[in-house]
Amino acid sequence: MNKQQKELQVTELKQDFLASQASFLISFKGMSVAKMQELRRELTGVNGKLKIAKMRLVKKAVDVEGGMKELIPFLKDQLGVVFSKGDAPAVAKVLHLFSKNNETLGLVIGTLDKKLLNKSEIVEIATLPSREMLLAQLCYVLQSSIIQTVMTLDALATQREQGSNSTTEAVQ
Repeated sequence: MNKQQKELQVTELKQDFLASQASFLISFKGMSVAKMQELRRELTGVNGKLKIAKMRLVKKAVDVEGGMKELIPFLKDQLGVVFSKGDAPAVAKVLHLFSKNNETLGLVIGTLDKKLLNKSEIVEIATLPSREMLLAQLCYVLQSSIIQTVMTLDALATQREQGSNSTTEAVQ
């Protein structure tokens, strides 16, 4: 790899770090090419992207004004960087499930909105319900309170109607 290619890769990594909502460092030592391709496919399905680069180049990429310098102590050994362009919990969930099924994949550290996340925090984010599920739960809560209000108003109307009928009968 010549100097221009290295500079290009550093520039791409910088852009990926700055453009992504979340990033995760993963250990993949001993993982087969087939498993790596499977992981890439699963990540692509949730707007995630896996990049493998030399750690020297990744260090140069995070040593920018974007505030990613806290990752430098973790940039050792054979690591990959996963970027999340959209739904960070979905990417974390894919990584968590994949690491449970494949011992060769390890979660090292992550960032979410420039905040450093350890392995347990990544797992916690991965176990959150999806955005769609949370929206469905919110709709259910709002709908149930509206239904209760309608039922209460209906019961009051029925009571008043029965009360006015009994008053009319008593007068006659």
